[in-house]
Amino acid sequence: MRVERIPEWALTQTVEAQVVALLARTFTTDFGGRSFFQQRHHLRLLAFDGDALVGHIAMLWRAVRLDDRLVTIAGLAEVATDPDRRGEGIAGRLLALAIAEAKASNAAFLTLFGTAGLYAAAGFREVHNRLKWVGMDGARLGDVHHAHARHLMVLPLGAQKWDDAAELDLIGNQF
Repeated sequence: MRVERIPEWALTQTVEAQVVALLARTFTTDFGGRSFFQQRHHLRLLAFDGDALVGHIAMLWRAVRLDDRLVTIAGLAEVATDPDRRGEGIAGRLLALAIAEAKASNAAFLTLFGTAGLYAAAGFREVHNRLKWVGMDGARLGDVHHAHARHLMVLPLGAQKWDDAAELDLIGNQF
């Protein structure tokens, strides 16, 4: 198995079509024929077995607000393993690489929305901050939402501690 690190702008049509197919096989969510759910990301980590795409993680970087404090985070999205290849450690390998990417960046935290045990095993913890975000449906902006976070997981990347009591303003959509 080989892993490729591809910036979003460098995705070829061929690779993007493979991502679209993998996401369609992996998720029940309708991605609308896109290689992303609502918004393009910054980086893809892709696992290939020969020419076949068997694993995928999208990464993004953005500024968010924890109360009045502006904080840079990295986020993970569309973590996918070919259903026929689950249990082989593909997602774990990609997750370890994503954590290394985030630690090498200026992000204070690595975040994701998910529930897989893989995340807790890698050091993520679920948080329930009050959350503010812009809804999106079919890659179209919607209303601003306020609610307590569901399935938000956070991994500190340095000495900075996550403030569980702060409102988290994503300054945009969920990822």
